[in-house]
Amino acid sequence: MSSTPSDHGDNHDHDTDPVTDHVHENSWSANLEGPKHADDRDLLVRQAIEAVEHTAAGNHVNLVTHGDHGHPEEYLFPALDVAFGDEDVDWEYVEQCGCGGHVVRVHV
Repeated sequence: MSSTPSDHGDNHDHDTDPVTDHVHENSWSANLEGPKHADDRDLLVRQAIEAVEHTAAGNHVNLVTHGDHGHPEEYLFPALDVAFGDEDVDWEYVEQCGCGGHVVRVHV
């Protein structure tokens, strides 16, 4: 993956813990359902992109998004396309959680 977090802007919310702090050498899930994610769609999208960037090739990350933002095809899919459209990254909608959130699986 050639993208780095700095490629996607330096306007990170410094009060918010990162969704991860290391590259995952296995498949994993990124919890993007917290109260700060509900209040800030841009934060959710930034951290979703960071989660993909922190997933080693050959694995996937499940992006579990907050339900307050609606279906991820409306806001997350376009952002993933901009961030990773030229790379070998694929995503698919998995399901809506019982809590109202949504799961998007991104294969790296």
